[in-house]
Amino acid sequence: MSDQNTKRLSRLIAIITQLQTKKLVTAGDLAERFNVSVRTIYRDVRALEHAGVAILTEEGKGYSMMDGYRVPPLMFTEKQANALILAEQLVLKNKDQSFVQDYSEAIDKIKAILRQSGKDKANLLGDRTRFDQNTNRERSSNSISELQYALTNFLLIRIKYANKNNSFSDRMVEPFALISTTENWLLIAKCRLREEFRYFRLDRISKMQVLTEKFEPHSMTLQQYFDKFY
Repeated sequence: MSDQNTKRLSRLIAIITQLQTKKLVTAGDLAERFNVSVRTIYRDVRALEHAGVAILTEEGKGYSMMDGYRVPPLMFTEKQANALILAEQLVLKNKDQSFVQDYSEAIDKIKAILRQSGKDKANLLGDRTRFDQNTNRERSSNSISELQYALTNFLLIRIKYANKNNSFSDRMVEPFALISTTENWLLIAKCRLREEFRYFRLDRISKMQVLTEKFEPHSMTLQQYFDKFY
């Protein structure tokens, strides 16, 4: 295979990855990302369509993958797999049990699609990498996974929360963002009791319930929130 064909194959695979990870991508964005012309992207998309990849074209907007369509897992390079294993060791430092568990399970699925030699190298790297004795850190919360689900699906949550004086109150909140600090995770949410945005430390949430009731999504970005309130 010529060098030009190899580069094109790599680009086609990368385009599929972009389509699977983003809701909508434009030909211009892809052309800039891969340093090719928009016309080349048009040809690449047609080639993928002819190969049976279910790509939808929205005139004047861009491309998306047909809902429910999935391309079989793509192989990671050794360096990409190593980066994920390294990230796992950083995640193990986290104090939220649900986040650690979900990430570790995801890494196991990634390892499962590696060739045997890749699995052996990934396991070796995992065994030989540590950050600040992270495997024995105490977990002080277990709610990130549920909060992520509530945040992305715009679901109200009910929490029992302790303030700095250890006084408990029941709150109904609209989750907006999650922020990691050195010691704890913080939830930014609109508190319906106070009718304003508040920070909630996850280690002070003693009880939490994700409700089926939806709230109206907040249109501002996280940066706009910081600009407005800080």
